[in-house]
Amino acid sequence: MTPTPARLDLAAIRSHFPSLSTGTAHFDGPGGTQTPDVVARAIHDTLVAPLSNRGSLTEAERNADLAVVRGRAALADLLGADPSGIVFGRSMTQLTMDFARTLAKRWGPGDEVVVTRLDHDANVRSWVLAARHVGATVRFADFDPETGELDPAEIARHLSPATRLVAVTAASNLIGTMPDVRAIADLVHAAGAQLFVDGVHYAAHAVVDVAAMGADYFACSPYKFLGPHCGAIHGRAELLEELEPDKLLPSPDRVPERFELGTLPYELLAGTAAAVDFLASLAPSPGTSRRERLVATMTALEAHEERLRDRIERAVLGLPGVTVHSRAARRTPTLLMTFAGSEPRAVQAFLAEHRINAPAGSFYAYEAARRLGLGEAGGLRIGLAPYVDDEDVDRLVEALRHFPFPRR
Repeated sequence: MTPTPARLDLAAIRSHFPSLSTGTAHFDGPGGTQTPDVVARAIHDTLVAPLSNRGSLTEAERNADLAVVRGRAALADLLGADPSGIVFGRSMTQLTMDFARTLAKRWGPGDEVVVTRLDHDANVRSWVLAARHVGATVRFADFDPETGELDPAEIARHLSPATRLVAVTAASNLIGTMPDVRAIADLVHAAGAQLFVDGVHYAAHAVVDVAAMGADYFACSPYKFLGPHCGAIHGRAELLEELEPDKLLPSPDRVPERFELGTLPYELLAGTAAAVDFLASLAPSPGTSRRERLVATMTALEAHEERLRDRIERAVLGLPGVTVHSRAARRTPTLLMTFAGSEPRAVQAFLAEHRINAPAGSFYAYEAARRLGLGEAGGLRIGLAPYVDDEDVDRLVEALRHFPFPRR
């Protein structure tokens, strides 16, 4: 029997977010969450304490080193991963571009890479550009625009002995679809290829276990799960050891440092650790390890957000001319909507007047938006985060009901 998820104390959670005191309801979590006070405090405390480059001789050196060690350990606990495989960088996009260029050193004419039309462009264009530079071929796997589903069989259709890598999202940032990554991983590995997973949207809403998922590389962004603006990739240690990224001659050659160009932002790594610790504290858990507490929290958050998503979805489906493009059987609490006779940005502006943040656009999901026939205008995206409560949902639904939709 599946245990009942722990109940969250939403009032206590919300009390840690100073930005909520402005009275704005935030449904813009997929673009970046609001920041809890404990994360801001960790960043502040790191910056005002003695700080220099990493080392062990002075207090300033030790503080820098501790921020890195704690940041790697915290993110590893969130991902169910090995800290030695955690690579930090400015953003997921920057890191993915770097990894694509590095992996492409081993490719050439006759080699193939598979990307999907469901993905954020960071997990598409990075590979397209890298393949183009070395003469490799890119194959596009499609998703069903009617259901929003990406069938593993569609990935299999593009695999061959020439396939070197498959890049796929664990959750679409546009419509929330959560493909069966484990099934895709089994197909990819059976073909002798590697799997790069964009987990940016997924990690904010579900329990991550990179080994169980079968991801050779897993990318995420701490600012999507209450942390600061930076990016990270976890790679299997034995694979990282084989790669030779471009780097400065005197910079460390060990893994994972060989992938981290220049001085790390120690304050942001401290903020990342604080965000993970905050998440681990949100749900009552009998577990003693941080990983066990994180699993309890993410399980509880998934249940909470799914309930709120269902409330919103049932309400908006009754509005005139509304099309909800988020339809997959398994998906994040993310709804992409369009409105007959009304531009998505007009609805966004109307909600903003009511102190409700719900953005409109295609959100860098270039291929997906076009496959859905939405183009650059995209749709209105309503996305949930841990601090969204029923009162926020009530406000959103009431405002949408008062929008002057054209009558048929």
